[in-house]
Amino acid sequence: MSKGSRGEFAARKLGSRRQRFRWKSAGYKRRVLRLDEKADPLEGSPQGRGIVLEKVGVEAKQPNSAIRKCVRIQLVKNSRQVTAFTPGDGAIGFIDEHDEVVIEGIGGAKGGSYGDIPGVRYKVIKVNDISLNELVKGRKEKPTR
Repeated sequence: MSKGSRGEFAARKLGSRRQRFRWKSAGYKRRVLRLDEKADPLEGSPQGRGIVLEKVGVEAKQPNSAIRKCVRIQLVKNSRQVTAFTPGDGAIGFIDEHDEVVIEGIGGAKGGSYGDIPGVRYKVIKVNDISLNELVKGRKEKPTR
């Protein structure tokens, strides 16, 4: 005789067992307990606002050799600190300390870092409510505050 319940009236047993064994699946457990949201500085939201603390250069991983221009940011909503990449040629010049920036995920696998920038999971998209991309392309001027 085969193991397990599979009789005509075994629905309750099958259901409760399935419910119990779902917890063995790592994906289910992480999703239901919201573990990834709790660990995420943006708390599951697509973007976040923050204040620039300092500009930092991050060395690219092998085999590339470059210093990727990044900024250290303190998030407004929970005061956590993250590092964000500034995409674009000369983009770092448009960002000063104490500027307010908007960041989003950089698009790496499973929400991790992207390309040759180690440990950087976010990129800057706006500076003082002006698109960083527009500033880099010279379509807009940075407002003096």
